[in-house]
Amino acid sequence: MESALRRAPARHTFERILRLTRTGIADGEFLGDLSRLLREVVPFDASFWTGADPVTMLATSPSRLENLGSGEYCDLYWENEFFVEDVNHFHTLAGLPTPAASLCRVTGGRPARSSRYRTVNIVQGLGDELRCVFRAGGDVWGYMCLWRAADARPFDLGEEHLVASLSAPIGEAFRRSALLRPNPVIGVPHGPGLLMFDRTGALESLNEPAEAWLQRLPFTRLSHDDPGATPIPAELRSVVNKARAIAAGRDTGAARARLQVGGRWVVIHGFVLREAGSEGGRTALVIESANAAEMAPLIVRAYQLGRREQQVIHLIAAGLTTSEIAVRLCLSTHTVRGYLKRIFEKVEVSTRGELTAKIFADHYKETMHPDFALDL
Repeated sequence: MESALRRAPARHTFERILRLTRTGIADGEFLGDLSRLLREVVPFDASFWTGADPVTMLATSPSRLENLGSGEYCDLYWENEFFVEDVNHFHTLAGLPTPAASLCRVTGGRPARSSRYRTVNIVQGLGDELRCVFRAGGDVWGYMCLWRAADARPFDLGEEHLVASLSAPIGEAFRRSALLRPNPVIGVPHGPGLLMFDRTGALESLNEPAEAWLQRLPFTRLSHDDPGATPIPAELRSVVNKARAIAAGRDTGAARARLQVGGRWVVIHGFVLREAGSEGGRTALVIESANAAEMAPLIVRAYQLGRREQQVIHLIAAGLTTSEIAVRLCLSTHTVRGYLKRIFEKVEVSTRGELTAKIFADHYKETMHPDFALDL
């Protein structure tokens, strides 16, 4: 990191990046500014930036791509992420002490050992790549990949360290943006959108609400289909491939991603359909407005609330006093006051009324996970 910031202009730019992460809202403009500033201290020729669902790590909005053609290698990129044994997968970086790594360093200077390098990078004239996940509170809120041209020098260790040092500040910017107050949106499609994909991941059919959703969602469009075909955003591709990987036994969890659309939340579900007596083939994708149950895990992570803290919030919303909460939870009043102090700090409020309004009114009523709630 020291070598990357040895010049005063580079140090000044680095401070501007940190200032942006402290004050900016993680949207498309934020990613554009972030990319422009980072390029001044860590030069790169192409890049991919995206927010992530902290529960599933799937790509969501905002997202940004630079100098990657028309996106004709998008499918290969995500198939590599979910189906191919390779180095520096985002889910691998998420579990490492250092959240950033370059391809050349990890492969010992032999990047051709990477399937992604051979099938995606080389054909686009790209060489070394530097990946980083943006972590905050133990969760991944976004990630990026930087590439250099095939004839450019690889990323060095100082540049890796510099990018890794930005993981938490950028992750905090994404986490903070997840707590923006939802606003009503005019023209949101009525009913869920349904898209059907064949065994290869090609779109077969979709209903009218799905067409309406695709027109409204702020996706990064990366389809290489025919001009008259429906463009399939990268964020949908990641959910489709996650669903296929789960069905094939190569991944676990849920193929689900949440994202904000004009101030309100939308959820995308993916699942593989099975016919009786045969293996799974077609993949269904559903797009719909997110309800409180879908939002609960994300809001809990965004505020970094523990199990007891969620229980205390529920009882505060029910109007119980500190003493009554202590009795209900079999805790001392001193312990309850400690929970309240931490909750107020995390949610950035100073009174019980502000807390209830911010958690329940600003997001969704009953947004806490039902497993953590008490019968009131």
